[in-house]
Amino acid sequence: MSKHDEYLKGEENLQDVENALTKTELFLEKNQKTISIVVGIAIAVVVIFLATNKFYLKPQEKEAVEQMFVAEQYFEKDSFNLALNGDGDNLGFLDIIDEYGITKAANTANYYAGVSYLRLGQFEEAIEYLSNFNSDDLILAPIAKGAQGDAYLELGDNEKALDLYIDAAEMSANKLTTPIYLLKAGKLAEQMGNFAKALELYESIKNDYPNTNEGYQIDKYIARINVVK
Repeated sequence: MSKHDEYLKGEENLQDVENALTKTELFLEKNQKTISIVVGIAIAVVVIFLATNKFYLKPQEKEAVEQMFVAEQYFEKDSFNLALNGDGDNLGFLDIIDEYGITKAANTANYYAGVSYLRLGQFEEAIEYLSNFNSDDLILAPIAKGAQGDAYLELGDNEKALDLYIDAAEMSANKLTTPIYLLKAGKLAEQMGNFAKALELYESIKNDYPNTNEGYQIDKYIARINVVK
C-alpha cells in the first residue's frame, strides 16, 4: 500500500470514529432524561441496600443471635420442647424463625428445630425445617442432610433415606461425616437387599477412610456381604 493509500485509509478510519462519536452524542442527548432516571434508580437501589443492611439487617441479626442463646442452651440439655417453643420468658427456635426470618440466625434455627423435631419423633416436621436450612458448611450441611435421611427412614421411606445418606456422604469429603453416612447408607442398602450397592459403599470406607471408627470395623461388614451375595 502506497503512502497516499495509507493516508486515505487513515482519513476514512478517522471519519468512521467521528461518525460513531456523533451518533453516541446524539443518542445521549436524545435519551438524556431516560438515562438520568435509570442512573438515579440504580444509585437509589444501592443506597437503600446499604442503609437496609446497616440500620435493619445487622441489628436484626444481632438481636436474633442474642434471643436464640437460651434456646440453644435448652437444645444442648435435650430439652427439645423448650428449645422449640421457648419458656415464656425466652424465645424458642420457632419464634426466632417467625420473628427474624431474613436473618442467618433464623436459618440456623431451622436446623435446630429440625433436629429437635427428629429427637421428639415428629419426623414430618423434622423434614420440613431441615429442608428449609441452607448451608455450605463442610460439616453442618451433610449432618442436616443426613438428619433428613434419618427422618425418612423412620417414616418407612427407605429409598429416600438411602439417597439422602449418599448425598450427605458426597457433599463434603471429610473424615468426620463422610464415613458415617457411607456406613449408614451401606447398612440400609444391605437391609434392602441391594448387596452390590452395600459392598460398594463399604469398600469406599475401607479404601478412602481406613483410619476412622467406621474404617476400623468395616471388614466385618464386607465379610458379611461376601457371604450372602
